[in-house]
Amino acid sequence: MVPPGWGCPKQNQPAEETENAMATIKPFRGLRFSAGAGDIRQLTCPPYDIISEEQRLHFLQTNPNNIIRLELPKGEDPYKEAGETLRKWAQSGILKKDEAPAFYIYEEEFTVGGETKRLKGFISWVQLEEWEKGVVLPHEETLSKAKEDRLNLMKATGCNFSQIYSLYMDEQQQAAEVLKIASSDPAEIEFTDGEGVTHRMWRLRDPAMIELLENVFADKKLYIADGHHRYETAINYRNYLREQGINTSDDHPSNYVMMMLVDMQNDGLVVLPTHRIVRDLENFDSDKLCAQAEQYFDISQYDTLEGAQNILYQFYRAGGKAFILYADDCYRILSLKDVAMMDEVFPEHSQAYRGLDVAVIHSLFLEKLLGIDKENMAQQINLTYTRSADEAIRAVDNGDANCALLLNPTKIEEIRDVAAAGEKMPQKSTYFYPKLITGLVMNKIL
Repeated sequence: MVPPGWGCPKQNQPAEETENAMATIKPFRGLRFSAGAGDIRQLTCPPYDIISEEQRLHFLQTNPNNIIRLELPKGEDPYKEAGETLRKWAQSGILKKDEAPAFYIYEEEFTVGGETKRLKGFISWVQLEEWEKGVVLPHEETLSKAKEDRLNLMKATGCNFSQIYSLYMDEQQQAAEVLKIASSDPAEIEFTDGEGVTHRMWRLRDPAMIELLENVFADKKLYIADGHHRYETAINYRNYLREQGINTSDDHPSNYVMMMLVDMQNDGLVVLPTHRIVRDLENFDSDKLCAQAEQYFDISQYDTLEGAQNILYQFYRAGGKAFILYADDCYRILSLKDVAMMDEVFPEHSQAYRGLDVAVIHSLFLEKLLGIDKENMAQQINLTYTRSADEAIRAVDNGDANCALLLNPTKIEEIRDVAAAGEKMPQKSTYFYPKLITGLVMNKIL
């Protein structure tokens, strides 16, 4: 359950942007499905990393031209198969490149917490920059296995099949005004997926409006919301082509990556919490654990999930640091006694990082009290993640887990401030909802 109002509170003033921050964006000739490929709703799919094998097979049974064949290939040599499929589809006309460069305006309409929201941004080329340049900023740690998989796929296909999701600040709302004008006509593509999310897309091809958007971003930082692995992979792929002598000019397509850019002040921005499931701990005793936790937390007990969530949401609104511990059919709220405790735990980190709920939970509860260290978390030995509170609770009730930790969502301004400080949050700190759909437009590099 998501309480009404969860998502993106209005932001405070943004962190000051440095003079050398400069995001370079460009329109591009998108690779898209032709009309002969089938119904667009049967050609697109959610991000590859949240698709089960059952879902993958269903997409292919519905339409064998579904983008999942390229984005999540299977078989003895899946990457080679994806490359061959891409070439066949391009030769047969299933996929075609647009004749003129464009920015692709993309809108999602959805319902969360009983409220209908719209999220609008635009898909663009963005010039690749290393993290240390402070132009494109990450906010979460990444895993090397995922980056290896994506790099192998890019080497075989020379293509971005899905866009990285990034945020920007635009106090004057200049970009929003351009997007509003450019999307005033009916969308070129509009459909509702199986999850009830409506997707719309327009092409912005007017040279004057394109130039205006490019100029708006000349002093912008970009904050990656989702797609850290794919961004790092794009840099690795660019470097790989340079080593092969293929990328030898500044305007080579591999110097850019496809991104969806969204204003941080967009009313449609929603971040959902990612809950923690703790499992396979020997001699787990929730009462003893809570007794130990009292050195850091005030603890209160509730009979129902709804009652506990309502109180947890009050902490969210007030800026308090709290979470729900569910174990032995009991809901307990643990709220940090004094945020100054985090100064001693993370003296090397910024104030923004110290104030994160996930930093509190990972350091004080998981590491100090349960002995689950960072390596254990990264390998998901005793810790797994879920977006569903019900799933987390069922895991405990079924005996598959020792306890569940139900969290508040990370706030947009917290993401911005941690990234601006040059730091990264623990893995699975954010879940932007809804996910961007894959297959509306692709970026063919080679």
